[in-house]
Amino acid sequence: QVQLVESGGGLVQAGGSLTLSCAASGSIFRFNTMGWYRQAPGKQRELVAIIISGGNTNYADSVKGRFTISRDNAKNTVYLYMNSLKPEDTAVYYCNGYRLGIDYWGQGTQVTVSS
Repeated sequence: QVQLVESGGGLVQAGGSLTLSCAASGSIFRFNTMGWYRQAPGKQRELVAIIISGGNTNYADSVKGRFTISRDNAKNTVYLYMNSLKPEDTAVYYCNGYRLGIDYWGQGTQVTVSS
C-alpha cells in the first residue's frame, strides 16, 4: 500500500517562505510523476507543480518564479519550496504520485498566508 505523507504547512505572513515535504512509504522511483496540488475553499483542486521521473518540472503560471519542486530519491521525498507567498496561495496542499493510471494522494497540509 502506497502512502504519501505531507508536512511543513502552517501560517506565514505575505512575503514569507515555507517548505512542504512529501514522504513516500516506498521508492518514489515507482511513480511516473509526482506533484503538488492545492485546493482553496470553494475552489477546485489545481495543479501547483509537477516533476516527472526524468527530472523535468512544470509549474502553474501563478507560482512560476516563486515555487520550486524537487525530489530526493534517496529519502523518497518530494519537496515544494515556496517563496514570496501571497494570501492567494492559502489552501490545503496535497502531494500526488501517479503511476500506471492510478493517482495516489496524501492527506493534505494547510498553508495559510496572512496579509
